[in-house]
Amino acid sequence: MSTMNISLPDALKSFVDDQVSQRGYGTSSEYVRELIRKDQDRQRLRNLLLEGAASSPAAPADDNYFDALRNRVRNAKA
Repeated sequence: MSTMNISLPDALKSFVDDQVSQRGYGTSSEYVRELIRKDQDRQRLRNLLLEGAASSPAAPADDNYFDALRNRVRNAKA
């Protein structure tokens, strides 16, 4: 694991320290790692949504589409 040092104004350091103590993190590093992971997830989701918006629809999402989807889920449970 690599080490990274960051500088924070006192107000932000206080905020991080409060989050660590109030939310059960062991260290400020754990808190920052979780923030980074959440940001990565958010960026991945955003990219997927943008890709989906830019693509052409494969099939209309009408009643038949949702009926077929329900059937697939029911068959998968069986």
